[in-house]
Formats: sequence, C-alpha cells, structure tokens
Amino acid sequence: MTYPALFIRSARQDDLAALVALYGDDDIGVSRELAEPDVAYQGAFDAIQADPNHMLVVGERDGQVVATLLLSFLPGLSRHGAWRAQIEAMRVARPLRGQGLGRALLDWSIDEARRRGCTLVQLTSDRRRDDAHRFYEGAGFEATHLGYKLPLETP
Repeated sequence: MTYPALFIRSARQDDLAALVALYGDDDIGVSRELAEPDVAYQGAFDAIQADPNHMLVVGERDGQVVATLLLSFLPGLSRHGAWRAQIEAMRVARPLRGQGLGRALLDWSIDEARRRGCTLVQLTSDRRRDDAHRFYEGAGFEATHLGYKLPLETP
C-alpha cells in the first residue's frame, strides 16, 4: 500500500540490519540495542514472521527502509471477546521525523486493525518520549492506562 512519500510492506530478512539501526536511533534505544543484528534479533524476527497474528512492517522511501512498526493482533475475552491491535516499536529515521511518515504508518496500522476486525488499537510509549506522546495524542490516542513492566533475568 502506498501513502504520501511512504511505501509500506512486510519486512523481509534483508531488512533486519536496517530495523536494528532504527531501534537504536534515539537517546533511549542507543543504550539498549546492539549496533548490528545477532542471533537474538534473528530468532525474534523468525518468530514474528511465522506467527499470523504479528505483522512486522517497514516504510520505504526512495527504496530505503526509513520506518517500522510491529502490529500484533490479540484475542481477548473482555469487551465481549474483542480483538485488539497492539502497536510496538514504531520508529521513523531521525532525519525524516516531522514529515508525516509516522502518521502515514500509524494510519496504515489503524486501517489494518479495522480490516482484521479489531475493536481497539493500543500502544505503550516510554514515559521519557515526550515527542512521541504529543504525536500519538495528536493522532487521537488517549493516555487511559498506566503501564508496568517487570524485567526478567535471562538464563
């Protein structure tokens, strides 16, 4: 599907390095991501690609990967058995932020959630990402919940 200045498609194996670079391209990601993909990134990529309830997509501009997000479809019993769409790891390349690419990617994901029969789109955003919060609120999202995380030690 094409949006102004952005072609959105499923991620491919040869996109993995560009995706990892996008995840590390900000003040928060730089401290938690590696510079290049390793076996852990590859394993996660393979698991996402194998599960029909996950869509890892990229946004291309002039043949370059410049944006990404993971869209997951979650069944639930609450809300009368509603399906939810969960947006994760949305990124736009730093030099291209503010040009509408993020909005095009977000609008695409909302349309895809509707197409898949979801009744709700949800996401979380690190509390330090003030610009992202303004962006999501400007797109109509509301900060309705308080999120919690519990880091687990890896074996």
